[in-house]
Amino acid sequence: MKLGIVGLPNVGKSTLFNAITNAGAQSANFPFCTIEPNVGMVAVPDERLDALAKMYDPEKYTPAVIEFVDIAGLVKGASKGEGLGNKFLSHIREVDAIVHVVRCFESDDIIHVEGSVDPSRDIETINIELILSDMEMVSRRLDKSAKAMKGDKSLAPEVEFLQRLLKELENGVSARAVETNDFEAAILAEMPLLSAKPVIYACNMSEDDFANGIDGNERFKAVKEIAAKEGAETLPICAEMESQIASLSMEEKELFLADLGLDKSGLDRLIKTCYDLLGLISYLTAGKPEVRAWTITKGTKAPGAAGKIHTDFERGFIRAEVVAFKDLMECGSMTAAKEKGLVRSEGKEYVMQDGDVVLFRFNV
Repeated sequence: MKLGIVGLPNVGKSTLFNAITNAGAQSANFPFCTIEPNVGMVAVPDERLDALAKMYDPEKYTPAVIEFVDIAGLVKGASKGEGLGNKFLSHIREVDAIVHVVRCFESDDIIHVEGSVDPSRDIETINIELILSDMEMVSRRLDKSAKAMKGDKSLAPEVEFLQRLLKELENGVSARAVETNDFEAAILAEMPLLSAKPVIYACNMSEDDFANGIDGNERFKAVKEIAAKEGAETLPICAEMESQIASLSMEEKELFLADLGLDKSGLDRLIKTCYDLLGLISYLTAGKPEVRAWTITKGTKAPGAAGKIHTDFERGFIRAEVVAFKDLMECGSMTAAKEKGLVRSEGKEYVMQDGDVVLFRFNV
């Protein structure tokens, strides 16, 4: 999974990236400090994998990973080449989802590129740039399909949808918020539209907001309303606080969070939100050589999940020996789980569940 962290200059984007990846990206109080995207790989925290590691004492421990890309700050006119322009947009095109950092705090020490803090305006600024870029792509596709329709009337529904899509974009509606049927959704999926990508609005708030209750922050409420209208997610976060947490031991981190009434760090909450937004789950493989988490899409059947390990596993799939993580932990060992009949033999139509511990049988 590849997530792009975007936002206007000086909203806390690189500070957040540094905190969650410990990658040491440059962070400074002026626009375009980030020019080339910084990339950081983050292990997905999974207590189930930790428990399996205790059970098997493996030679190798491999969690699922997320790639975070810190993309340069955007300004008005990017779609026409302003600021870092098209370079910025091309980096967004490569990610699976967008983490849009929105500033929801006041500070005299950190200048805002627009001169004031207004998350609604900031969101609109970035969304419009993405939409303007998308309008060009949809227009080209529409022209091509309209010409082809003269000799192939079956293209009429596609042309009709593209016309409606273009009109919605012209009205400032992001592609992800446009209602579609299955046929139209398939056309939309063929076009790598920037405004169609899933979005999490990371509301960068102050430590006081977390101490006093985030619902008292009116800017946060405004972002939640915007997100609800366009089918996006919101995540309250404090980039500065995440920076402090990043250097703490696990015990110190838990105490720090407990003082604020939180049970998870911003990174943990961000990862969970991303998994939910993208419809992802993890299944687990375990043995002495390695315990490992594998990320798949909800609804994936056993052969497709096996293919994540190796294409041969999918091609020569015979069956999957599956036990629920909870059952395995309660039994204390795979042998005990088998004796109690909790290890199931599943075929090609089995839909994988989050937390399945699996051994695939295959032959090629």
